[in-house]
Amino acid sequence: MQQTQTVREEKKEAVSRLVEKLNSAHSVFLTDYSGLSVQAITNLRRNLRKSKVDYLVAKNTLTRLAAQQAGIAELVPHLEGPTAIAFGTEDPAAPAKVIADFLKTNSKPAIKAIVFEGKYFEASAAEDIAKLPGRQELLGRLAGTLAAPITGLASALQGILRKLAYAMNAVAEKRAESGGSPAPQNEPADLSVS
Repeated sequence: MQQTQTVREEKKEAVSRLVEKLNSAHSVFLTDYSGLSVQAITNLRRNLRKSKVDYLVAKNTLTRLAAQQAGIAELVPHLEGPTAIAFGTEDPAAPAKVIADFLKTNSKPAIKAIVFEGKYFEASAAEDIAKLPGRQELLGRLAGTLAAPITGLASALQGILRKLAYAMNAVAEKRAESGGSPAPQNEPADLSVS
């Protein structure tokens, strides 16, 4: 009896860990890894790890419970046969990119279903997701977009100052040619009362 309770507690803990991972990931890719050699799976895991993607095999029964608890029951019908889950925790498109690259030289893993930024997608969306720019590229584009108006303003101000300097220089040269006298100073009017 004690052993049965221990097993149940372990399963509850496993489900709660899966729920936590499902809720915290920006993307979740269910994959069918059957037919891959141990070496191929090792290479895939290594490539995913480099892109900060967690890849784990979980029992379908536990994953079904976790998916329902996490509010993504759309995954449940896809939890048949050998299933490994890729969790995109930093860049949501990273799992799709790594898997797409891996599929250039391997026939598996096949993507079964996707949850991307909280929305469910069929496996066919993986190709489009893989084409999305990465987080760093998007941040770079944003920085460029934000910096463009400031750069334009600085250039415009610099141009105005340059034109002002040329105009002042031209006035000074003209005065020097016409006799060299400095410009007359405006004297304040005498406001004293007599």
